[in-house]
Amino acid sequence: MAAAAVLVVCAAALASAATPPKPSSMVVITPTKQGGVGKRNSAFTCEDTRRRRPKCMATCPDRCRTKCLVLCPTCKTFCLCDFYPGVSCGDPRFTGGDGNNFYFHGKKDRDFCLLSDAALHVNAHFIGKRNAAMSRDFTWIQALGVLFGARHHRLALAAARAARWDPAADHLELTFDDDRVDLPRHDGARWSPPGAPALSVTRTAPANGVVVELRGVFRIVASAVPITREESRAHNYGVADDDCLVHLDLGFKFEALTDDVHGVLGQTYRSDYVNTLNVTSNMPVMGGAANFLTTGLFATDCAVARFAKPATVAGTGAGISMVTDAKYV
Repeated sequence: MAAAAVLVVCAAALASAATPPKPSSMVVITPTKQGGVGKRNSAFTCEDTRRRRPKCMATCPDRCRTKCLVLCPTCKTFCLCDFYPGVSCGDPRFTGGDGNNFYFHGKKDRDFCLLSDAALHVNAHFIGKRNAAMSRDFTWIQALGVLFGARHHRLALAAARAARWDPAADHLELTFDDDRVDLPRHDGARWSPPGAPALSVTRTAPANGVVVELRGVFRIVASAVPITREESRAHNYGVADDDCLVHLDLGFKFEALTDDVHGVLGQTYRSDYVNTLNVTSNMPVMGGAANFLTTGLFATDCAVARFAKPATVAGTGAGISMVTDAKYV
């Protein structure tokens, strides 16, 4: 199926920052065999000390591939990919700005425009596997390319290829204006370039998780994740021993987009957007791939490109908050 996108940054002035605070009522469970809080089938205990309610046990649902959120003291659990505007997870399902979920299949080894606006452009590079029994590829987003500002700064965030998944190794690669960015390997490590001080990259874990923010413009939450053997068997992905298909799970928050914004995800933020997908389907599919196809990770030549062109409509100024905001991860 299809996917969408991500980012990378430049080396200079690395600064440490405190770990973003987590609300006391929200706990993140990372269902991995090594590291993280909890395993997929183990339980986390919530206790309501104020009302003296008994403890309850929360288990991360199987559909949450990399992490889930537990709301205490009710022990309600949910996945990041299920509900929130701007989310792309797994095998790519998007949640549009209108709140509806949809798939965009794209094509493996090609680049597609996720969002294009007068001052911001986001492309995604798709990787995938072909199932001989199907007429399309299984696809995932392997990298994001972001263009922004009057100087057309270039930010890339990518998931590095790996034969076998090692959760202790960092599979995220960042570049900014074609220079590599090296973040210290600890939770809360932060980097910001002198030439674009409004941009920052902050680790949300010692490896494989970051928040990328351009103040007043966007925030992107990204995690590098593999396709497991269990997932491959269940969905017939055909993962080989030499490639575990490391890709990006993503969450977006955009601010002050113009009403002329376009792209696979961008169009869903327009005030005149009309959702013509069958939202009652188990898998609503966004078509029109040819309109979003572009020639490279930083190319702005898709048919619906708006970047660096005069805005025809004033910015709406209406950002959409998500549970994948930095304070929750």
